[in-house]
Amino acid sequence: MDSMAMVSLQADVPEPLLQSMRGFIEAHPNWDQYRLFQAALAGFLVQNGLESREVTRCYLANLFPQKGGFGPRLVIGLDAGGSGDDADRSALA
Repeated sequence: MDSMAMVSLQADVPEPLLQSMRGFIEAHPNWDQYRLFQAALAGFLVQNGLESREVTRCYLANLFPQKGGFGPRLVIGLDAGGSGDDADRSALA
């Protein structure tokens, strides 16, 4: 898998989960829906036995972002159209 590949996906989530995500992002301005989703998905996979350097790096890069960090980030947009633009971020507002 190319670590620079961009994948777009759409997910239906229960309202309480969405509200909790919005609250977390409002309380932690250095996080956004993309970073939160990436960290959650990568963390779940790592904690459940997936042995992949790329996924572990994605997980760590999202938890501990740095300039020059762990290399390129895997960007997963939550929109169905694949644009990944700022309009998607407004869906949380």
